[in-house]
Amino acid sequence: MRPAPLEGVKVLEAATLFAGPLAATFLGDFGADVTKIEHPSRPDAARGHGTSKDGVGLWFKTLGRNKRLATLDLSQGREVFLDLVRANDVLVENFRPGTLERWGLGPEVLLEANPRLVIARVTAFGQVGPWSNRPGFGSLAEAMSGFAAVTGEPDGPPTLPPFGLADGITALATAYAVLVALRERDQSGSGQVIDLAIIEPILMMLGGQITAYQQTGYVQPRLGNRSSNNAPRNVYRTADGRWVAVSTSSQSIAERVVALVGRPDLVEQPWFGTGRERAEHADELDEAVGSWIGERSLDEVMLAFEKAEAAVGPVHDIRGIMTDPQYAALNTIVEVDDEELGGPVKMQNVLFRLSESPGGIRWAGRSHGADTDAVLAEVGVSPEQLAALRAAGVV
Repeated sequence: MRPAPLEGVKVLEAATLFAGPLAATFLGDFGADVTKIEHPSRPDAARGHGTSKDGVGLWFKTLGRNKRLATLDLSQGREVFLDLVRANDVLVENFRPGTLERWGLGPEVLLEANPRLVIARVTAFGQVGPWSNRPGFGSLAEAMSGFAAVTGEPDGPPTLPPFGLADGITALATAYAVLVALRERDQSGSGQVIDLAIIEPILMMLGGQITAYQQTGYVQPRLGNRSSNNAPRNVYRTADGRWVAVSTSSQSIAERVVALVGRPDLVEQPWFGTGRERAEHADELDEAVGSWIGERSLDEVMLAFEKAEAAVGPVHDIRGIMTDPQYAALNTIVEVDDEELGGPVKMQNVLFRLSESPGGIRWAGRSHGADTDAVLAEVGVSPEQLAALRAAGVV
């Protein structure tokens, strides 16, 4: 096998919670040497999110994987931080705009210390504008982007996702931006600053709404599980109380679905020829599909759709995901040994498979400050200096 794709790339993460740290996780999964910096007395709040076991946050086992973990108070340890900056290729930070500058660690200072540094600045609202200095999280991005406005039942309120959707999309965008900037550095020899606002990547995922509104004045309403672009498209309950999702984004699939449920006559309707027109007749299509599915068990529905080459998928909770044969075939869920929990920990595998240089999970998220001594020793901090820094609360 070839070396890991990002082997030799050194990433310094000075970020908390989800978007910035998850971006660094994606880079670490494919070989980047990631060092996460946490405050000595205020660890990343992500350690306390979600379920815990014996006082150990389980979400952080995934979020902190493949990272060395060191502590440093940037407001007091400026020179040590600059030493770390000189030793790294990338800095991922998500302090509110102006914070690094207040500590004398603004981009101009960092780039003077390391002209080849790529600085990814991940904030709720970006580095400029009337909202730039406000606190914010992914939930606000999900609201402001239009996602919540189109999510939920037609007669219900706007609906936020029960997980960090905007943060996750931003993390992917940040990792992408870092790779673009590193590629540009290969050509120019110089680093640069990435300004990434969490409110923007999720807006891109919402498709053509901006253009549709500008051109026609169309405002997408809440449709529940339906779509304004195709039908049938919904979740349907089976006879044994399970749920399946059906999608007909292509014309051929739509024709197969209605034939399967005993309504081939619908294909002859003048409105059946486009997804947009089918969506205007969603009541009739949902009745046809839903009544057929409601008379059959999940296994019967899945087998019939498979034979008809129509698109269907079970609505899983985490129990279904853990036993799904397709996920098993893809090795989507892996076990990682973890000393802190005293045994194997299961988590999502890396995002994709490369045939010649696959990524991998070398270790799960470690305890707070687990690698401080080794990380600081690498940039010339002596044992005596380290002891003094620790006594002063800087590390």
